[in-house]
Amino acid sequence: MSLKNRVVVITGASSGIGRAAALRFAAKRASLVLAARSQEELDAVAAQCRELGSDALVVATDVTDADAVQVLASRAVQRFGRIDVWVNDASVGFYSPFLDAPIEDFRRVLDVNVMGYVHGARAALGVMRAQGEGVLVNVASIAGEIAMPYASAYSMSKAAVRAMAGSLRNELRLEGVRGVKIATVLPGTVDTPFFENAANYTGRRVLAMPPVNSVDRVARAVVSAAIAPRREIAVGTGAHALVRQHRMTPKLIDGVLSAQVDRTHLSTTEPAPPTSGNLYRPSGEVAGHGTDGGWGGRRRTAVRRVLGVGLLVGGGAYLVRRWGR
Repeated sequence: MSLKNRVVVITGASSGIGRAAALRFAAKRASLVLAARSQEELDAVAAQCRELGSDALVVATDVTDADAVQVLASRAVQRFGRIDVWVNDASVGFYSPFLDAPIEDFRRVLDVNVMGYVHGARAALGVMRAQGEGVLVNVASIAGEIAMPYASAYSMSKAAVRAMAGSLRNELRLEGVRGVKIATVLPGTVDTPFFENAANYTGRRVLAMPPVNSVDRVARAVVSAAIAPRREIAVGTGAHALVRQHRMTPKLIDGVLSAQVDRTHLSTTEPAPPTSGNLYRPSGEVAGHGTDGGWGGRRRTAVRRVLGVGLLVGGGAYLVRRWGR
């Protein structure tokens, strides 16, 4: 499918993956509808997209407001006549020991990361079903497959997005709606401002856990999902192997990855004051917008260590099962 003049709505378009995806879609001459909380940053992204030859409409939107998301869809149809692709990307991060997490902040993460995607899916599918075609792309996370310690709200939210996508896909199949597709992108660690913007109650600075993948790599996967949708697309160094290995030896991978979180995801030397991050305000008011977060140089040994141990034990388990028959 050519994306030229296709209408693409992107939530979370002011920074990180959403912003990088907007630029990738713009390079393919898609017609863009950009949504996030910050009008100023959206205007900056739209200007970049127009320089690449794309038409871009800006609609400042808080995805936790269901009515506002319906207005976003209506504005897209009023301007361009249809919606071909909807990218749910607006998300917030939250790090805290479970029992120390402020419950209102915990709820806010689920409101943005789950209900925001629900609102987007309802708005998008309402239009796409009437058209008989369209693609809904949900940006989730590997954390929805392999839950991380101190990130219970975030991991829950991304698992919920995967479950929602599966349920909707099955509904559409039962209802005979063949032209509407749903794809879910599962990135590993990505070089974005996400970590500096995240709410943090651990007392330690949050770092991007290696291996860190370029934001453009994930943006390309989002565009690919729009062109040729697949159920789930794991993105990043070792991501596919890590998911497979976790399904074979979950206890082992959970243990090794949890240790890596404690050593490389949360700083062992830099304390951090408690903060609600960008839960209630745009990222630009916290640590900044933009596409990358300056994490690109972090080493890749973490996932190699996890996969190496996992493959060794997983391979041994397979041989025991094989020879024990």
